[in-house]
Amino acid sequence: MSLNKPNQQLRRDLTGSASDLKWSAVELMRIAERLSLAGNEPDAWALLKMCQVLQAAEEKLAGYADEVRDGRIVRERAE
Repeated sequence: MSLNKPNQQLRRDLTGSASDLKWSAVELMRIAERLSLAGNEPDAWALLKMCQVLQAAEEKLAGYADEVRDGRIVRERAE
């Protein structure tokens, strides 16, 4: 199924935001690792919890992008 321009843009926006969240989670995990190595376990755990939230949001957005691709979510043109 070919997507119209509004749906292509929606899918692109969703996948872009999902990628941004994934990148942010990876960077925060690196920071958490450094905090842990420095002995700051409470802050490291707090960052890991944030990573879990970001990863869950990334998965949701990626799922929505798949639904747009499959035609289950449709953006209509504004009149």
